[in-house]
Amino acid sequence: MTHFFKLDEHDWEDLGDGIKRKIVGHTKDLMAVHLVFKKGAVGEPHAHDIHDQIGYVVSGSFEAEVDGQKAVLKAGDAYIAAKHFVHGAVCLEDNSILLDMFSPRRDDFLN
Repeated sequence: MTHFFKLDEHDWEDLGDGIKRKIVGHTKDLMAVHLVFKKGAVGEPHAHDIHDQIGYVVSGSFEAEVDGQKAVLKAGDAYIAAKHFVHGAVCLEDNSILLDMFSPRRDDFLN
């Protein structure tokens, strides 16, 4: 990683099912990931054993669920999912963007 991230200088990783991502940057203790969703794409409910996560809505909107609670989130809103909390999201608008932040970094994303 370098000290700067420029969106156009990095390739997208197609995750399938209408979701793609780019790793913005990371240290051992922190990672930021840029995700773009097509309308209707689903971030399937899941939980992390060691990662806390914040999902910040950059643009568009999502129906997010954390620990059984649902909320519609729009640009400027976020969800917080501490480790062990089941969370997921459904994209409500085409090309909606999330900035996911993880602590510690997701080493599985680096492989």
